[in-house]
Amino acid sequence: MMNNKTTAVFYDGNSSVPQQIELSLNKLNATLEFQMSDGTHCKWLVKDVFFDKRATGLHLKYGSEVIQHIKIKDDHFINTIHHFRRENGHISWYQKLLDLGFAAHFGIALAILGIIGLCYVYVIPWAAEQSVNLIPEEYDNKLGNSAWAGNEYFMNVDSKKTKLLNDFAKQLNLKNTKNLKFIVVKSDEINAFALPDGRIVVFTGILEEMKNYNELVGLLGHEASHVNNRHSMKMLCRSLSGYLFISVILGDANGIMATIGDNINSFQSLSFSREFERQADADGFKILLANKVNPQGMSNLFKRLKQNNFVSIPEFLSSHPVTENRIEYIDKMVKNQKITTINHPQLESLFAKLKQ
Repeated sequence: MMNNKTTAVFYDGNSSVPQQIELSLNKLNATLEFQMSDGTHCKWLVKDVFFDKRATGLHLKYGSEVIQHIKIKDDHFINTIHHFRRENGHISWYQKLLDLGFAAHFGIALAILGIIGLCYVYVIPWAAEQSVNLIPEEYDNKLGNSAWAGNEYFMNVDSKKTKLLNDFAKQLNLKNTKNLKFIVVKSDEINAFALPDGRIVVFTGILEEMKNYNELVGLLGHEASHVNNRHSMKMLCRSLSGYLFISVILGDANGIMATIGDNINSFQSLSFSREFERQADADGFKILLANKVNPQGMSNLFKRLKQNNFVSIPEFLSSHPVTENRIEYIDKMVKNQKITTINHPQLESLFAKLKQ
């Protein structure tokens, strides 16, 4: 039985000339039926029609190669079709979303942006760090070699002090699982950094700031911890995963290889997260205890370095913990630990030579 007729405007997809038609909804067959101007009788299955509700009325689109189009303005007929589709499960989740209105669409967009933001800040970095366990350590060596090769030309290595520093490190248990190689570079820069292949570079500027071997043991323990925990690889994976995530969202992945290159050539200036720096401080402290070296040396070094900093950076603006917080953290560990120290005349002798 035929029900619910209305007049509508039909476009056949071949001509821009509209046709006035009488459109019927056949609920029994779930079809929309009408007759074209040439007498052709058409039946559209409701489930195959795309419905687009606009301010100008309800627009129906049908077909794949040639898209036919019907425009309906009859509100009663529009409501009849809507109820029929809803009762018979012909409304897809996508079209339900389209029918929600601007306020709902705006809320959904905000929710999606919030989820993307949370994934970028929390989920992606965590997943990237976990993925490091799947990467063979041979990659650490390749990346470290590439980074050193790209910077060695600009480094003025002090061969004599490099040998002394390696002799100094041989006296220590740095809890390392890979061979460590220590390099002293002539520079006024107060800095040291670790490469993923086990190279630890110490600038003469920071050696000159040290007053005793305890401080040097603390520094080497801190940098060794970065190697032991593969912090460089974790930061690289974090950077790449964040870039890849944004590239997927924006549909642009052309710069991923450039990002890899940038990270490989900037390991020496890599800013570890506050979490990694705190872990390196804690592990460095444990190395001091294991070697029965006074751990107060690490705190003393930070206090001295802090005196040379003329600008204080709030912790939430910096990827490193501010020096005051690191000092407080180490002093708290010193206070809460039972500490046994012994004299290390060989370390003291080697340290004195390094200071010359």
